[in-house]
Amino acid sequence: MRATTIHAPGDIRFEEVPDPVIEEPTDAIVKVVAGCICGSDLWPYRGANDIDAGSTIGHECVGVVEEVGSAVKDFAPGDFVIVPFCHCDNTCAHCAAGVQSVCDNLGFTASGQGEYSRVTQADGSLVKTDGMPDDSLIPSLLTLSDVMATGWHAAVAAGVKQGGTAVVIGDGAVGLCGVLAAAQLGAERVIAMSRHEPRQEIARAFGATDIVAERGKEGGERIAELTKGIGADAVLECVGTDESMKTAFAIARPGSTVGFVGVPHGVELPVRRMFQKNVGLAGGMAPVRRYLPDLLDRVLSGAIDPGKVFDLTLPMSESPEGYRAMDERRAIKVLLQP
Repeated sequence: MRATTIHAPGDIRFEEVPDPVIEEPTDAIVKVVAGCICGSDLWPYRGANDIDAGSTIGHECVGVVEEVGSAVKDFAPGDFVIVPFCHCDNTCAHCAAGVQSVCDNLGFTASGQGEYSRVTQADGSLVKTDGMPDDSLIPSLLTLSDVMATGWHAAVAAGVKQGGTAVVIGDGAVGLCGVLAAAQLGAERVIAMSRHEPRQEIARAFGATDIVAERGKEGGERIAELTKGIGADAVLECVGTDESMKTAFAIARPGSTVGFVGVPHGVELPVRRMFQKNVGLAGGMAPVRRYLPDLLDRVLSGAIDPGKVFDLTLPMSESPEGYRAMDERRAIKVLLQP
């Protein structure tokens, strides 16, 4: 098959690689209908993560089941499925506790930006739709494989409550989905920290009541002004840098929680401030399968349309241009079609 591969920082190619095959009885092979580029894919692209030269890249996709292993009972060739980026058996003790992203049999999507992808725990991971969805739904369904579920996890971890004030740090696809999640969970005030007008527009469409363009100390002062000096009832940290984490704890009111889903890079927690202000930290890698049924219902009912985060669609063969566009902030999130 053809798939997107990474060879070195800035070196993305679309080339022939071996087809994925059934390796375990619990596996399924999915023919990708749509994949995309994630903000976290930019870490290795920019040289911040180690790279296995020539490996496939891409962990988000939806598609049609092509083949299943002998132990797969709930899915069959022809089913349209959403593929969580983290695969789980959905039966182990950790899955039962709602942290499927720490499953005893954890696996990951490895070629979501290719023509086919292997799912290691098909019955536990996949969620199917009733027949082939309309093309107009594909972008929103694709967000459920990661960014919408991850934004939702940030809001849940932060303890967003009806009538409260939530602040979202980060205006990438995850942060924007965090805005949508906070609004859906009933926050009366949703403050999006964003300096980019196209992203601000989506944040408002998703339910942001206020936009704060300032960063650092100035951003904290603006949040204090908007909250009459109290701070945020819930903070969604959707970036993963030391600066964003420091901002999160600076604007959180005493007794609140920071929900973090940004992959940490160089973060040092302000433990003394956390202790003195009684501000907690929760979150981590999103247990996508936990949230998928609810989020799928919301998409199908029209309650949410998270597919708006895709502002550029390219043929999968042009994935290198997609990476450049996101790296240069010419695109929020790029959808790739085989």
